[in-house]
Amino acid sequence: MKKLLNQNKLLITALLCCQLNTVVAQTDMDAIMMEKNAFCVGPMYSYSSWKNYWEGTLKRENLNLGKVSSQMFGLMGNYGISRKLNALFSAPYVKTKTSAGTLHGLEGVQDLSLFLKWRPLQQKIGDGRLSLFAIGGISFPLTNYVADFLPLSIGLRSKTASARAMIDYERNNLFITGSATYVFRDNIKIDRDAYYTTEMHYTNEVEMPNGRNYNLRVGYRSFRLIAEAVLNDWKTLGGFDITRNNMPFPSNRMNATTVGVNIKYVLPPLPQLSIVAGGNTTIAGRNMGQATNLYGSFFYVFNLAGKTKSKTGTTTK
Repeated sequence: MKKLLNQNKLLITALLCCQLNTVVAQTDMDAIMMEKNAFCVGPMYSYSSWKNYWEGTLKRENLNLGKVSSQMFGLMGNYGISRKLNALFSAPYVKTKTSAGTLHGLEGVQDLSLFLKWRPLQQKIGDGRLSLFAIGGISFPLTNYVADFLPLSIGLRSKTASARAMIDYERNNLFITGSATYVFRDNIKIDRDAYYTTEMHYTNEVEMPNGRNYNLRVGYRSFRLIAEAVLNDWKTLGGFDITRNNMPFPSNRMNATTVGVNIKYVLPPLPQLSIVAGGNTTIAGRNMGQATNLYGSFFYVFNLAGKTKSKTGTTTK
C-alpha cells in the first residue's frame, strides 16, 4: 500500500489546479475577452490516466496500482463586466480510481475557482497587436473532502490566491501568448495528530508550499477557429520528495511539465455555440504521475444586455 498512494492527487493538484485552464473558451489563461454583458457558460469533461510516475526524480511503476485515472465533470463561466474586465468561475466534480489493488477511489465536488481578468493595454504595433493582461484569482473547497489519501484524493483542500501577468501578440491571425503565475496556498488540517515529512510534526496542521506556473501558447486565432499548441510548467516552491516505497503527502514537492493542443470551433449556423476539445501529456515531473489528459466541452454565449450584437461581437481579442 505504501507504493500505492503516489500520484493521482498530484495529478489532480497540478493538473486540476492548472489544468482547468487548458480548456479553451475564454479562460483565465488565454488572451480572449468577452464583450460587455456577454455571459459564456458550459459543461466540461476531462479524463486523465497514468501508469508510470516519478517518486522524487526516480521514474517507476507500481503493479499494485495498475492504471490510476480520474474524471472531472465541471462547469465554467465567464461574464463580460466590460470589454476590458471579465469575471470567471469554474467548479469541478472529480472521481478517482485504480485498476489494480484494494484501494477504492473517491469522488465529490472539489474547489470553486473565481478570477478577474483585466486588459489594461491593447496597442497596435506594426501589422500586429500587443495586449497586456493582469489576472487575479482565488479558490476554496466546496466540501470537506479528504486531502490525505493520495493518490486517490480529489484535491488538496487548500485555499489559494493567485496573481498572473500575461502578454499576447497577434499578427494575421497567428498569435503567441505567455504568462507567469504565482500561487499562494493556505495551510490545511488533516485527520491525524502527527505526521512525518523530513522531521516529526505533532500537529494536524500541514504547511503548504506555494507554487508558480509558466504557460506558453502559440497558434491560429480567428472568430470561427482557435487552434493552439500549449506548453505548461508547474513547480511547487518547497515541499519534500516522496521517500522510497512510501506514501505521498499533501505538502510534497509536485512539479510537472506538460505539452498539448487545444481547439475551439464556433458553429456557423449558431455562432453563440462553440465546441472545445484538446489534450496534453506530462513530459517531465517530480512526485507526479506521467499523465495523459483528454478533455472536451461546449459553451454558449448569452447576451444579457438584451441588445442585438453582430456575430463577431461575443468576444474580443
